Amino acid sequence: MSIKQKIAPCLWFDDQAEAAARFYTSIFPNSKIVTIARYGEAGREIHGRAAGSVMTVVFELDGQSFTGLNGGPYFKFNEAVSLQVFCDTQAELDGYWEKLSAGGDPQAQQCGWLKDRFGLSWQIMPSLMGEMFSGPATEKSNRAMAAMLQMKKLDIAALQRAYDG
Repeated sequence: MSIKQKIAPCLWFDDQAEAAARFYTSIFPNSKIVTIARYGEAGREIHGRAAGSVMTVVFELDGQSFTGLNGGPYFKFNEAVSLQVFCDTQAELDGYWEKLSAGGDPQAQQCGWLKDRFGLSWQIMPSLMGEMFSGPATEKSNRAMAAMLQMKKLDIAALQRAYDG
């Protein structure tokens, strides 16, 4: 396996790395599972995993490499780290929102953020938000921010209307 990118996230799961990788690769285009490595007998006294069980899953989402690690219940995802998905259309945004939030935590949905069924946080965002919120705050960006703070799933047209005044 050759490395395509210098930096890639490793996502720690209890024992759901393969299920998560299959879920994520079913959602994003240009995605696939690259390799699955399994635990052996070596180190069993440390990792406590049965020989043959999934250790890591290397997968690509829209061509970007990720690793899922079955490391046990010691660490959980939290909102301090999230994955951002930039969308050009409302249909694209709606599709990612619907698929990624299915079975997730509905209480963790605000301002384009959601938490999926594995506890991983995502930000499903319109690509144009960079333009709206870059630079110093303006009357336009303040209106767009006020509109965004009222939303769970973001509405591109409503954000644009607020920005335009």
